[in-house]
Amino acid sequence: MSVRQASLRWPVTDGIEERVIGQRVVDVTRRAKYLIIKLEKGSILVHLGMSGSLRVVEPKAEWRKHDHIEVSFGNGAVLRYHDPRRFGSWLWSLGDHHQLMHLGPEPLLSEFSGEHLWKRSRGRKIAVKPFIMDNKVVVGVGNIYASEALFRSGIRPDRSAGRVSRKRYDVLAGHIKDVLKAAIDQGGTTLRDFVNSSGEPGYFQQTLSVYGRGGKQCVVCDSVLREIRLGQRSSVFCPTCQR
Repeated sequence: MSVRQASLRWPVTDGIEERVIGQRVVDVTRRAKYLIIKLEKGSILVHLGMSGSLRVVEPKAEWRKHDHIEVSFGNGAVLRYHDPRRFGSWLWSLGDHHQLMHLGPEPLLSEFSGEHLWKRSRGRKIAVKPFIMDNKVVVGVGNIYASEALFRSGIRPDRSAGRVSRKRYDVLAGHIKDVLKAAIDQGGTTLRDFVNSSGEPGYFQQTLSVYGRGGKQCVVCDSVLREIRLGQRSSVFCPTCQR
């Protein structure tokens, strides 16, 4: 393993190169946006940030600008980490890393439900959109998917999370799952330099109903979509369909 640039979102764990030498990869899993490369003793936690990517390259391939980390395997394969913005991270863990300890459930698993959202929202004055985007509540619901799920559920993004009923949270949880599954089926959402593992852009953006469409007509009722700011993020919604 070779680290050419250790200054990422969090500094690459000091001495990580020596810790992985000679170790065998026993599993590769994911938790939230972290890729977990499990070795015989310890794990590497990789976060791609906004612009990071992993590519298998030829052993003698020239390092490109913004190539920061390389992992060489015993079979001759070379994994190269590329990250122009350096918002990603490479961390070493011997157990439950603190970055993973307080994460909410995965949205496509059974433990995520309307009941979970309703219980976590009681007494909360925060708007429902940033509430469902909080990784401590549920992981993986980003700005685009939160906007689309709330539109499908008929819930205004600025409604207080504590004022959403249990019944409406059941509907919202279902639509969060549906939106994420649809995005996965279409290869994700292309924004700027995103490509999937095959090097192809995601096409879910072509079916977005509200995100990025402020001032345009609603696809359901033809009302003009409104754009507001919530938690320093743009939020577009239909004032007629969403209440």
